[in-house]
Amino acid sequence: MSEPTADIALIGLAVMGQNLILNMNDHGFTVVACNRTVSKVDDFLANEAKGAKILGAHSLHEMAGLLKRPRRVMLMVKAGKAVDEFIESLLPVLEPGDIIIDGGNSLFEDTIRRTKHVESKGLLYIGTGVSGGEEGARRGPSIMPGGSPAAWPHVKPIFQAISAKVSDGSPCCDWVGEGGAGHYVKMTHNGIEYGDMQLICEAYQLMKDGLGMTADEMHQVFADWNKGELDSYLIEITRDILGFKDTDGQPIVDNILDTAGQKGTGKWTVISSQDMGIPITLIAEAVYSRCVSAMKDARVEASKAFKPSNPKFAGDRAQWVEDIRKALYASKIISYTQGYMLMRAAAKQYGWNLNYGGIALMWRGGCIIRSAFLGEIKKAFDKNPNLGNLLLNPFFKKAIKGCQRSWRKVVATAVKKGIPVPAFSTALAFFDGLRSERLPANLLQAQRDYFGAHTYERLDKPRGEFFHTNWTGTGGRISASTYTV
Repeated sequence: MSEPTADIALIGLAVMGQNLILNMNDHGFTVVACNRTVSKVDDFLANEAKGAKILGAHSLHEMAGLLKRPRRVMLMVKAGKAVDEFIESLLPVLEPGDIIIDGGNSLFEDTIRRTKHVESKGLLYIGTGVSGGEEGARRGPSIMPGGSPAAWPHVKPIFQAISAKVSDGSPCCDWVGEGGAGHYVKMTHNGIEYGDMQLICEAYQLMKDGLGMTADEMHQVFADWNKGELDSYLIEITRDILGFKDTDGQPIVDNILDTAGQKGTGKWTVISSQDMGIPITLIAEAVYSRCVSAMKDARVEASKAFKPSNPKFAGDRAQWVEDIRKALYASKIISYTQGYMLMRAAAKQYGWNLNYGGIALMWRGGCIIRSAFLGEIKKAFDKNPNLGNLLLNPFFKKAIKGCQRSWRKVVATAVKKGIPVPAFSTALAFFDGLRSERLPANLLQAQRDYFGAHTYERLDKPRGEFFHTNWTGTGGRISASTYTV
């Protein structure tokens, strides 16, 4: 039997899997292509991979025999049950020290469990986020690996070679942390992606309904925005979408049904934030906005019962466009502030040593939320690795101050005109809450103590001392135990 020659195997020949294989091949790695439906392997080798030095395997046993040790096997299959099934199928054909890699959008808690399980069998496990879609997978994605630290040196050369690079050549890939850290960072990335997309959509609706702008006019606005502070992939593709014409010569965007889908990563981000008590309000609104969009029939019916008033904004259009840009920029800063708050809380809860500046670098290129803006986040954490809140960094503090007047003007006018801006609004509400030295939660605690004897702390006593008041004169002396969910 000949000596094994393949560097890595990849199972799952859907769009992402095929493009990652071709990317690895371009960088000089020998890849084994494998798929549950084996006919797809031959089809891939005969078409997309024709002429490449890509090997095909028709069974897991054949695949294992082609791989150098330690064997590296990457799964690009649907998250959930399929990943567990493949792990169980792979364990008998692999050996201690071999590495299983899950490159799908798996829930981080599943990755924590799988890492422990695979390590208990003597093998190593990596759960990695891969962002950038079809084009990113082919030309250079953002890659966020976590799991078994001992596996990293064996996959680092491959992952960093195929990943996107920033201007100085740094790869948009580095080790994130143990267990589910990689998939957690990818999940947070996707949550921020939900927020960015919703903010852009609200800016679009403000210009369309509030300013009466055409798709061509908005195309030019987004082209201009992409040259400044908002320079990013999502602004860039929004520019392209608004300029794209249907077969009848009209903007295709105007013919697309206004109901949005989702695959769950945004929802997972919100659930995790609720578990840890971190208010990522903007991402939550972005998730729920997609849910509202899906209620198309109900919205059509309600629009007849509650006819909108005139949504048009009065005043100078160019000034309004600039105000909307500033509101979008300020809200985007809030979204990332919340996302980083969430990752910091998760790191504390799960014992991960996350490099926050490094995460911003990984997101600088290849991924869906890539933007010039992330360079400032990296600088902020390079300057102060223990920065607890992005808003306290001088750059972002100055930016928010410069946008605040426009931000309030846009939200207030949208509310008056009946144009929904849930993400812009919640970003502003969060900012106002965060900068309030005193909130009405003192009254809320009194209410809780009144009806449930839940106790409260006092301003004139040390933190950690709890008190109960017999509000009605008929209550007992006993109070409920104090805890926070």
